[in-house]
Amino acid sequence: MRRRSIAVSFISLALAMGPLVPLGAGAATRTTTFTVSLTLQNDCQIAANPLNFGNSGVIAANIDQTTTLSVTCSNGAAYNVGLDAGSVTGSTITSRLLAGTGTPTPTVGYQLYRDSARTLVWGQTVGTDTLSGTGNGAAQTLTVYGRVAPQTTPAAGTYTSTVTATITF
Repeated sequence: MRRRSIAVSFISLALAMGPLVPLGAGAATRTTTFTVSLTLQNDCQIAANPLNFGNSGVIAANIDQTTTLSVTCSNGAAYNVGLDAGSVTGSTITSRLLAGTGTPTPTVGYQLYRDSARTLVWGQTVGTDTLSGTGNGAAQTLTVYGRVAPQTTPAAGTYTSTVTATITF
């Protein structure tokens, strides 16, 4: 009798566990693969910060200030950064002007340079007066060196210009 109760217990256990065994445990599977890709092209981005020469009275000595440009180019991408003459009528690369308000419009001369000695004027002719570099995939900081040289001081007021920085790559 004891054997029969053990046999019945095993059968009962097997029936109770039946639902826990996944159906189709012997089912077949198939796999496949697919390609994931991304094509990167040479690209550059540029951002600028304002250049503020501060407050001054009579312009009897150089007023020097700096600002920065942020350049982000693809790793290995060669680039050139140029600066135009600015938005003031009569301004040129070699003789940049800030304009005040009034008639006739008063101006203050200033210059932008590629070097800290302020000897290399920053212009927009690639290979001549632009700043060249090679991208590394991360942001690179370029310094713009500005100078207001001694000159006849015009009327008090705020003098401004808008300079466009262009990156060629």
